[in-house]
Amino acid sequence: MASSPRLEQAAAIAVKDGQICLITSRSGKRWVIPKGRLERGKTAEEIAREEAWEEAGVFGILHPQPVGSYVYVKWGGTYHVTVFFMEVTEVADEWPERSLRRRCWLKPAQCLVRIHNSGLREIIRNTLALAPVRKDEG
Repeated sequence: MASSPRLEQAAAIAVKDGQICLITSRSGKRWVIPKGRLERGKTAEEIAREEAWEEAGVFGILHPQPVGSYVYVKWGGTYHVTVFFMEVTEVADEWPERSLRRRCWLKPAQCLVRIHNSGLREIIRNTLALAPVRKDEG
């Protein structure tokens, strides 16, 4: 029996003023964090930064060490996502995928309710315990 291909991705948990940036998937049915497939010649950190800009219109300081990883299955492939924490310093009004996605900023508790992947929820919980997110925002 053939196993499904393992596809590597990188993602960013983007936080500003105690709120987390979520975007809709391309279908508009789920709330996710910006992520994209690794490309030859680029690091996971570079991909996480690029996807945060392209999908969510945010720039910031990406912490160099991943905060975790999670797995999901889609279209017959198994995706392994390495997640980085980003302190957002700039939010654009216009960005490449603005017409394809919605963006929202949520308090941590609200964010966790909208995320369906249990692995990603756990990473967000663990990251927020270490992140500079104000306790009164939760």
